[in-house]
Amino acid sequence: MRLSIEQIISYQTEGYLIVPDVFTSEDLQPVIDELSAEIDARARVLHAQGKLPDLYKDEPFERRYMLLHAQCREIGRGFDINGYLGEAMFRFLANANLLDVVECLLGSELSCNPIQHIRAKLPAKRVGSEEPDYFQNVPWHQDCAVTSPDSEASEIITFWLPLVDATAETGCMEVMPHVFKQGYINHRSEGGTTIVPEKLPQVSPVLAECLKGSLVIMNKYTPHRGISNRSDIVRWSVDLRYHKTGAASGRDVHPSFVVRSRLQPETVLTDSETWRRMWRELKEDKGKSLHRV
Repeated sequence: MRLSIEQIISYQTEGYLIVPDVFTSEDLQPVIDELSAEIDARARVLHAQGKLPDLYKDEPFERRYMLLHAQCREIGRGFDINGYLGEAMFRFLANANLLDVVECLLGSELSCNPIQHIRAKLPAKRVGSEEPDYFQNVPWHQDCAVTSPDSEASEIITFWLPLVDATAETGCMEVMPHVFKQGYINHRSEGGTTIVPEKLPQVSPVLAECLKGSLVIMNKYTPHRGISNRSDIVRWSVDLRYHKTGAASGRDVHPSFVVRSRLQPETVLTDSETWRRMWRELKEDKGKSLHRV
């Protein structure tokens, strides 16, 4: 699908946009199936090690991880896109429905930004007191705060999508409209990257509820936060970013790659094993800050 002129204007005015019905079940189900398989594989290893008494094999995707995590938190260790590097996830990074939307805002020469995450927000009542509050209530921040300063001129846009309905009950985001026009606001590290309290804009936030199959788009300067999951399911989501090919990614020690090009289609990366090798052979510069704080 493509964005309408009205939607583009709304994004450019508000600094965020919620786009309904971007993805079909055929788009999302391979990712969900792959995550389910990864959870199962991790659970079976921990079960064999005696760390996980019950596999909860018959529980659905929305609940199984929660029940396993309650028995053994180790199941979530390194569980992220660049941690398990799945085939279905790689294919989804270049999903045509997604890139058609991205192209409306960034043009046809597109690269997948290396800052990308899977989020499994557990129900608050299931999280023990020793769990950092940051994981339940992600504080107010701008996504540009976790990019290096050399990407200031780059237009890096966030595309956030839930794999279950993201509502006020399941723990959707809140965003501050219009504030992106102020540019970067000072942040500090406080259990997570957060806007300095005295610099927090006095703006009424908007609840960014987003149903499965829909998409939240955010400017890198749009302040947003996550709210608690008060439901009895896991709020799964995927957090992706894209930028114009050739622009600084904000994380140049990590691999970006071309996902669409009308001018040089031969540069598009279609080989998942190359993508995996790029991450596995990564040698980070330990002396270089990846954040602004």
